[in-house]
Amino acid sequence: MNEDNLKEKTAKGLIWGGLSNGATQVIGALLGIIMLRILSPDDYGKIAVLLIYSNIAANLQDSGFTSALINIKEPTHEQYNSVFWFNILVSTSIYVVLWFASPFIADFNHDPSLTPLARFLFLSFVINSLGLVQRAYLVGHLKVKQNSIIGLVALIISNTTGLILALLGFAYWGLATQSVLYIAIVSICVWHYSPWRPSFHFDLKPALAMFGFSSKILATNLFNQLNTHVFSFLLGHYYNGRMTGLYSNARKWNDMAAYTINGMMNSVSQPVLAHVVDNDARYRAVFRKMLRFASFVCFPCMLGLALISREFILITVDEKWAESAPMLSMLCLHGAFMPISELYSRMSVSRGRSGVNMFCTITLCLLVWAGLFMMKSLGIYHMIVYFVGINLMWLAVWQWFAWRMFRLRFIDAVKDVMPFFLLAAVVMTATYYATMSIENIYLCIMAKIIMAAVLYVGLLYASGAVILREAINYVRKR
Repeated sequence: MNEDNLKEKTAKGLIWGGLSNGATQVIGALLGIIMLRILSPDDYGKIAVLLIYSNIAANLQDSGFTSALINIKEPTHEQYNSVFWFNILVSTSIYVVLWFASPFIADFNHDPSLTPLARFLFLSFVINSLGLVQRAYLVGHLKVKQNSIIGLVALIISNTTGLILALLGFAYWGLATQSVLYIAIVSICVWHYSPWRPSFHFDLKPALAMFGFSSKILATNLFNQLNTHVFSFLLGHYYNGRMTGLYSNARKWNDMAAYTINGMMNSVSQPVLAHVVDNDARYRAVFRKMLRFASFVCFPCMLGLALISREFILITVDEKWAESAPMLSMLCLHGAFMPISELYSRMSVSRGRSGVNMFCTITLCLLVWAGLFMMKSLGIYHMIVYFVGINLMWLAVWQWFAWRMFRLRFIDAVKDVMPFFLLAAVVMTATYYATMSIENIYLCIMAKIIMAAVLYVGLLYASGAVILREAINYVRKR
């Protein structure tokens, strides 16, 4: 792929990824707000404590083969087919194990109602196995538009169904149905858009040949899930369902915003970086461009969400969720750097160094779990401060590996990231003090959003920021 073609596909991918993720998160947020008004923190807490098991099972069924397929420039039919049947075999086996383990999960969380709920919710990863290879094909061929349509269709249908069930009084069963239905619709749609079809030739050798690479991805993904769901696990056992639900709500809004940006980057980062991996200078230029773009977008969005967290929670839901507002503010600092951390992670995978990715993820996860377990008696806020702090400090480790792999200097990474962070921090601080006397929460949130947006874009424009000019020029051409 020549440089102009790669730039065009990357730009289109970022735009489609941004539009689709933005639309997806907005629609999801609107439907989610209605669900939050209907359901209680306890209802959300039941789902939150089960997600760690469901997501770990989903990663076991995939075993890193999806990333391995994406990282191969031209996968063969035999490789696709082998992974397809491997996914189905493993997911079915894991579901049987979790079916019998569900009563023990319910007992650990002191909630007997989790047994039937878990057995239903865990169906999602079995259904997911039917479409993993098709999704790998679409991502590997940079079919971002198709993936965007799939996600949007699945979101609207599944969330609407979950909302109807919640209105009919099915409570947390509506949330579980929403999750299972979303996976089912995605699995159906990827078959429509992907031209690849499996054959009934059952041969696991091509998949096992990739296992040296994919096993490291598997370990990485498993520990990522442990890192993501550590709070739900500890809160569900040592606290109660209400506290788990409050935290999961704060984490949900943080992740929804961060994954809008993260999803936009992930839709193109690994396949694009894989295409330039043979040229360190070109690779470094592409990576730094992505680093600047992520910083340009994620810092004002995430620090802006922290700025309006109180008003946002009170307006969108109600007083029963008010305690999640300060949790959301704290988590937003982690969310601001999450797309950058993910970009470094994709960097190591694209260069065939999945072992580095695995080491970083496992070590970070162990530090998070050990620290949070020791701090559980101090309360949720101390736990969040530790969680955010250790994740931010770990960026220095990622940067060291980036220097080792393709000579990205620390000073260059700082130049790409910190101007946007400092500008966003100054803008949000000025906005906070300028609007703190406004008592009406509706006027306050509007004033904060408008002032922060105008200041951020205006200061970037006045300083002649290249990334802003490039974004404006590209949109004008389209």
